[in-house]
Amino acid sequence: MLHDSFLRYALSGRHRGLDQPHAYLRTVVRSVLADHFADATRYVPLPSEEDASPGATATPAWGGDFLHPSAEALADLQQRLRAMQKVIDALPPRCRDVFWLCRVEGCTQPEIAQRLGISLNMVERHMIRALLDLLDLRAARERLAP
Repeated sequence: MLHDSFLRYALSGRHRGLDQPHAYLRTVVRSVLADHFADATRYVPLPSEEDASPGATATPAWGGDFLHPSAEALADLQQRLRAMQKVIDALPPRCRDVFWLCRVEGCTQPEIAQRLGISLNMVERHMIRALLDLLDLRAARERLAP
């Protein structure tokens, strides 16, 4: 975290010409710490094999504790996915197909054009429409966030 703080401080360029650069550095460190702890609360440790089966002493060969999203992070993710699904479902059928082929199946735009029998220009237009609709969703979520 200290390394990240110094990097943010050095790369910001805002410390030049300050009367109290140490005070600014403390503010940067505080921000990095807050970010770290906010990220840390999103994950909780998975139960170990010992917790799962009483009396078992074997530990995983990889020897590490794994983290998984907390219940709050999972609920937030589920809400975001439902909202995205509503936006995707509201797209016109051809636009939805283009978005699915590109973002889920990983097809290139020329492949999509050939597969759907449409021009490359139309593939681009459909992708722009889908991405703009999803961007509007993100902007609305950010406006509503506390």
